[in-house]
Amino acid sequence: MGQTLRVATLNIWGRHGDWDARREVLQEGFRALQPDLIALQETVVTDESDQTAELFGDDWHVLHQGRRSTDGTGCSIVSRWPAVAVEEVDLCVTDRVDPDDFPGRTTAAEFETPAGPVLFVNHKPNWQLAYERERELQAVTAARAIERITAGRELHVVLAGDFDARPETGSIRFWTGRQSLGDLSVNYQDAWEFAHPGESGHTFTVENPAILAEADWGRIPARRIDYVMVRCDLRGPTLRIRSAERLFDRPVRGVFGSDHFGVIAELEELSG
Repeated sequence: MGQTLRVATLNIWGRHGDWDARREVLQEGFRALQPDLIALQETVVTDESDQTAELFGDDWHVLHQGRRSTDGTGCSIVSRWPAVAVEEVDLCVTDRVDPDDFPGRTTAAEFETPAGPVLFVNHKPNWQLAYERERELQAVTAARAIERITAGRELHVVLAGDFDARPETGSIRFWTGRQSLGDLSVNYQDAWEFAHPGESGHTFTVENPAILAEADWGRIPARRIDYVMVRCDLRGPTLRIRSAERLFDRPVRGVFGSDHFGVIAELEELSG
């Protein structure tokens, strides 16, 4: 059996709702889960406060996205190991993308892990329902950057985040090798789909009453929009997907950790 890697993603919903109660739930949950790499979306970091530090303290390595919205919202990566290299990819691909509302970056960070060198990519495209063209262009932009960073090198690539797109949309079909976009094709294995074929795995749903705290979100059908994916070589994912489960999909003391459910996947180094 090869070395394993536990990878998680969660949109933590900024400071919305009852943050004090949610913070306790998230702290306890991550402490119990013990992931190795975590992609976080909608973390609030300002000169006065750091939401990620409130959750994880000083025992982890943290990377914050450089460009953030006017209230400090952006993305962060939390890791057991320091990053070897970091690159941010600009996702402001059309004039409809407003960096004050949407920070517009994908963060690609390289780590030396027991399962081998890993490029861990926290991808957060636009959220607006009618912006699938932007999400497609953002997917191609991020994929091209990954191919450039990894060219000629043996690196596992693990892609995670809140992609704000259902599995049947063009941007997700592109990532999972079902279609090409912009004269480029790639192939990433969706960990949930591999571990739970045919199961919906919704991560944004009124099963979670927290989404009703924001006006009108209850009108949207349940969706699976949060993903952990592993890049494939010619035969399949370069890390074996041993399991994938939803995160924070049950209330604790009546409190849901976020308006999203997250995803955690256990990945294993291929041997032999």
